[in-house]
Amino acid sequence: MGSIRVDVTVRNPAQPDRAWQGEFLVDTGAYHCLVPRKHLEAIGLEPDGAEVCRLADGSPMRFDKALARVELMGEYAGATVLFADDDNATPLLGVVAIEGLTLEVDPVNQQLRRLPAVHL
Repeated sequence: MGSIRVDVTVRNPAQPDRAWQGEFLVDTGAYHCLVPRKHLEAIGLEPDGAEVCRLADGSPMRFDKALARVELMGEYAGATVLFADDDNATPLLGVVAIEGLTLEVDPVNQQLRRLPAVHL
């Protein structure tokens, strides 16, 4: 299977005019979104907590986190964003944001698509 990349806008919910847009890798193995710290700080987001996450190789890593507004395909959702200390880290769109945006992954066509209805 190939990779799916999408343009996502991350907005500071307390200052909606402050936003950053970038290309994100859709990662159904990631729970939260991951964004290089420099971009989150540039839009005025400050960590309000931390979380230990398990990396793909199984090792644990602690990340600062904050709540942001994530926008994609004309929709938005509140999502936890993790602060990546590596400025070159690939931004990741995690499964909580994907579901919050009422999207699903279409691996055959390698794209995200809108769900026809929201599951209750």
